[in-house]
Amino acid sequence: MSNVHAFWVATAGVGEVRALQLAAPSPTQRRVTMLFSGVSRGTEALVFNGDVPKNQHQAMRCPHQEGCFSGAVKYGYSAVGREEASGVLVFCLHPHQTHFVVEAEALSPLPDGLDPGLAVLAPNLETAINAIWDAAPQPDERITVIGGGVVGLLVAWRLSGMGHEVELVETNKERAGVAGALGVAMVSVAAAREQRDLIIHASGSEAGLCHALKLAAHEGRIIEMSWFGNRSVSLPLGEDFHVKRLTLRSSQVGTVSPNAPKTMNHKQRMAMVLDLLAAHPALEVLIDGESDFHQMPKTMARLASPGVSMLCHRIRYQESVPCTD
Repeated sequence: MSNVHAFWVATAGVGEVRALQLAAPSPTQRRVTMLFSGVSRGTEALVFNGDVPKNQHQAMRCPHQEGCFSGAVKYGYSAVGREEASGVLVFCLHPHQTHFVVEAEALSPLPDGLDPGLAVLAPNLETAINAIWDAAPQPDERITVIGGGVVGLLVAWRLSGMGHEVELVETNKERAGVAGALGVAMVSVAAAREQRDLIIHASGSEAGLCHALKLAAHEGRIIEMSWFGNRSVSLPLGEDFHVKRLTLRSSQVGTVSPNAPKTMNHKQRMAMVLDLLAAHPALEVLIDGESDFHQMPKTMARLASPGVSMLCHRIRYQESVPCTD
């Protein structure tokens, strides 16, 4: 037995770092010392603010979550650490915690050359890759991505790297530098081109999704990546939606897209994502903040506040300092 510390959402808008006991690993398990974890503002802000709809409590559970969304909950899904017995660097879908024990199969080894601090982007890139498979872009299609958050930027970056002509629509002018660093063309809402064959919406706003309907060409496809939690969304489906024969469908990373390579499973998808991160260290530009684990109650309160503009926030852990009470 040993003491560890984990971040919990104690109640809506209130976080705590709690001590807990960690049992020794069984023969099929591995103990990991955390190095970094990542905060994706969209989902984790909804959890922190208590905005997960009741009918989505089960669907939104993450691996190794403890507690429930209606009460105290330990949540998170971007953990990078060192497997203690072997010293191997690994990624795991695990909440924010200084040390943890999981089944060995839950760990994905980092490829050679991948900075462990960059690996916190893995869930975001995995979401982006799955959405691109869902979208099934065709050669010469006119593609627009709406929303220049981490996922939207990754979608636009990946599509551009695949040879597609992509336009990123974003209201925050400060994101232009990040988009440019990734080789992505960013425009304002007013400058966005219409008659687009494929639109991937990732702004998390009703206005962004309404704008997608406006920009779409005849028989255009709109892929909705945003998760609105308990917010209702009104769409002008009485205007051109039927006349233009538009398709609106969701993309969600929990299921491997049916358009993925036939043998692809969750483990293979993550390995592919980690290889991509290793090959593209320039993606570090998407990490725009870092703080210490023990500051997480204040950090999450700030990040989950209305109007906060951020990309990926990285949490660092002190590997050499044991957790003791």
